[in-house]
Amino acid sequence: MAARLVSFSPCAVALVSACICLSISAAWAAPVKNGFDLGDATVPVDEIRQGGPPRDGIPSIDEPRFVLGSASKLSPSDRVLGVFVGGVAKAYPIGILNWHEIVNDRFGDQRIVVTFCPLCGTGMAFDARVAGRERTFGVSGLLYNSDVLLYDRESESLWSQIAKSAVSGTLKGEHLNPVVTTHTTWADWQRRYPGTVVLSENTGHVRDYGRDPYRGYESSRDVYFPVARTDPRYHPKERVIGLELNGQVKAYPFVELSQGSARLADRVGDQPVIVEFDAEQQTGRVLDQHGVELPTVIAFWFAWSAFHPQGEVYRSGS
Repeated sequence: MAARLVSFSPCAVALVSACICLSISAAWAAPVKNGFDLGDATVPVDEIRQGGPPRDGIPSIDEPRFVLGSASKLSPSDRVLGVFVGGVAKAYPIGILNWHEIVNDRFGDQRIVVTFCPLCGTGMAFDARVAGRERTFGVSGLLYNSDVLLYDRESESLWSQIAKSAVSGTLKGEHLNPVVTTHTTWADWQRRYPGTVVLSENTGHVRDYGRDPYRGYESSRDVYFPVARTDPRYHPKERVIGLELNGQVKAYPFVELSQGSARLADRVGDQPVIVEFDAEQQTGRVLDQHGVELPTVIAFWFAWSAFHPQGEVYRSGS
């Protein structure tokens, strides 16, 4: 049986071509990754990368349980992220945060979200009330500049941890208010706050919290995911204290702080500050001129400099 040839009019061909072009244009205009529409993203979409796990593949802890510090099995040198709000002190072991990255918690009447990005070494806590509503957060499975992108379940907006702002969704452009955190050893935190409680390993998930899934990462020069820009002045994993104050940003590399005194008077913009560095515990903090601790973040250099390429950097002796 002979094949039948079908011819199309020029108008039909033009219509089909137009539909194909519109479909392609729509795909480019509204890219979707891990179920999130990135069509309105404020950062380049091609720099938002899938980290591997799907949305919530790294499960947040939404009903955290705590034990008394005296009942904790932590070793003195174990790293914790400490938060003190409203007279309540809580320690979040990095060994747990490595596996969950987000803890939706409450300090009295205030909802706080505690976040940690193992790839950037950044532990940050925020007031979870945004735009007049309490939010709960999850792990999107997406990264920007190798840093975790959170999402709030109420609006499904994506939030950059280090930038402290929503990069897509209906809350795009909103900012998170940071809470003072302390990234230090368990011994140091317990000394500061003897009555502290500790996040329990009874998280509702089965994980080997005694095993570090990122073992060796913090000492290597390797960065698992590309960032927009790199700065070779320091080892990529050099730890820095990152401070943002009145629109000015400044980084204090540990290697620079270790060459001076434990207490440093400095200025960020026109604001005087005091930087305190504890080389033994590998931690530090920044106080304002009235002695009030300011929200800071301890981060790997590559991550801080990727987000703040024009930011000031403290140099010892300068």
